[in-house]
Amino acid sequence: MQIRDLPYSDPGDPDVRSGPRFLIWLGRRQLAGQLRSLSWGLLHHCAIAGLPLAVGLAVQAVIDDSGRDLATAGVLLVVLGVLIALGDTMLHRTAVTNWITAAARVQQLLARRTAELGSALTRRVAAGEVVAVSTGDVEKIGWFVEALSRFLAAATALVLICVGLVVYLPSLGVLVAIATPVLALAVLPLLPRATRRADLQREKAGKATELASDTVAGLRVLRGIGGEELFLGRYRRASQEVRTAAVRSARMWALISAIQVFLPGVLLISLVWYGATLARDGLIDVGQLVTVYSAATLMLFPLRNVEEIAMAYSFSRPSAQRAVRVLALRRTTRPATADAVIPRGDLYDPVTGLMAPQGLFTAVVCGDPDEAGRLAERLGGHAEPPSEAQADPHAEPDSTSGPVPSVLLGGVPLDELPLASARTAVLVQDKDPVLLSGTLRELLDVPSSGTVTAEEALAAARCGDVLDALAQASVDADGDPMNTRITERGRSLSGGQRQRLALARSLVTDPEALVLDEPTSAVDSHTEARVAAGIEQLRRGRTTVAFASSPLLLDLADRVVLLHEGTVVAAGTHRELLRDEPLYRAVVTRETDDEAAAPAARDGLAAIDGRRPAPSVEEMARAAEEIEERA
Repeated sequence: MQIRDLPYSDPGDPDVRSGPRFLIWLGRRQLAGQLRSLSWGLLHHCAIAGLPLAVGLAVQAVIDDSGRDLATAGVLLVVLGVLIALGDTMLHRTAVTNWITAAARVQQLLARRTAELGSALTRRVAAGEVVAVSTGDVEKIGWFVEALSRFLAAATALVLICVGLVVYLPSLGVLVAIATPVLALAVLPLLPRATRRADLQREKAGKATELASDTVAGLRVLRGIGGEELFLGRYRRASQEVRTAAVRSARMWALISAIQVFLPGVLLISLVWYGATLARDGLIDVGQLVTVYSAATLMLFPLRNVEEIAMAYSFSRPSAQRAVRVLALRRTTRPATADAVIPRGDLYDPVTGLMAPQGLFTAVVCGDPDEAGRLAERLGGHAEPPSEAQADPHAEPDSTSGPVPSVLLGGVPLDELPLASARTAVLVQDKDPVLLSGTLRELLDVPSSGTVTAEEALAAARCGDVLDALAQASVDADGDPMNTRITERGRSLSGGQRQRLALARSLVTDPEALVLDEPTSAVDSHTEARVAAGIEQLRRGRTTVAFASSPLLLDLADRVVLLHEGTVVAAGTHRELLRDEPLYRAVVTRETDDEAAAPAARDGLAAIDGRRPAPSVEEMARAAEEIEERA
């Protein structure tokens, strides 16, 4: 795999049982690149190992006063120099290719999992952890893959050099062959402690970064209550803990580096002393001593790769573990039994008993926002595991409980549909939708049925004031708001404007079933009534589910469902439920027990019950605003 061939057509199915198993799987997927790096690394290291032989021949030729041998040694040195340059260049090229392609593979896996889970991802894993994995952790994992190829080449070269020295000069070669494994393995007892200290440093650094982010995000509130110094002191203590942990970690790695300098130095001193004794006694030639000494000296270079692979593994292992936590999350699916045809019909959730009839506007009232979010996620085809134990990829499967039943669309389970078909059939707009940077035209250029135009979607979402603001900010001569660039996450717009643009984006897709989670929570009552009417008009004849508690939206729904403690407890029109269901009335009007017992409240119920004309939507909006002001 070359860099020009990226991205992968299929990054593969990773082994997510543990971080080390994921690294092993990644190394196997990079096997071809690893073999290329190994080949060029062997050429590079073996050419370096040949230098002592050429130098020894040259020294012996000078001693023997042999011009032919000296010329032979010179030619050999030139050939070895060319091979060293070629091997080093190609080793670096292939190793960096392994690094980049491995990082790209991990990024593709993360992107695929993110696209598969959608908004459900951040419900299961913190958004900050996902960002950390897709940035810094990917680089560390790629570093380990790159260092692995260098290490394998260096280890193979060390074995070949030791065998060659034993054959060339047993008296000194045996000493080098015995000492080399000791030098390579001497730091292994220190690696677990160094890894723990490095992990502790990263953990404390993460907590300090999180504390700093929270402090900056809440700086206005902190200034209001005079808490800047308190949080500043907390961050100072956290940063000092990071500094202390970093110093302790650096001391351990410095000790490892010192050992890898001290022990080879002892070997070289011993080799020179023993070799000089043998040369003085005439047991070996001076050229042979120079050859063995030079080979032992050059062996220090591949020995450095042992420290590099140890550091790479210690940093990449926790990174791989974090990546595994994200990659282990999967969309709950069953063996596909349905074809790719988009089903039509009622949207039904067997867990809660929620039924959204085909072609109707169904509103769902739920007092618990988290419960509403989980139901919206499930309606999008992301079934939750029945327990935390089953959510754990390392846990044993529970034979007594199966997976949570899937939501049905027209009687077809969504988790039996291909992901693309399920997304086309049901679209869920999250409570806090995100606007990506780009022009408004690019924002609305999404896969759709083609039935609803961008102009119709913007009109239904009541985005007239948004278009006017974008037209004023447009740099084009014609002032076309569709060509105006929207900043990252729509930061240049207000919360209500962002929410309405996101609603327009959802409306333009025109899915078979549209699920909206609090689509008007960020707008005023007047705009809310107009937006609710626009949704009802544009989606007439199409299945629409809206999670809301606003009377303005609920009064326009064809059917309202009350959800309590995970179960549907009542269904009907807004006015029927307001009259007959105290729990529904408490959620929608936010009335207290005292207010419910007051005569004014009884008079209001009498009006709804028909003893005087029912209030209009506008009157209900004003009443709701007065209740909120009193609360």
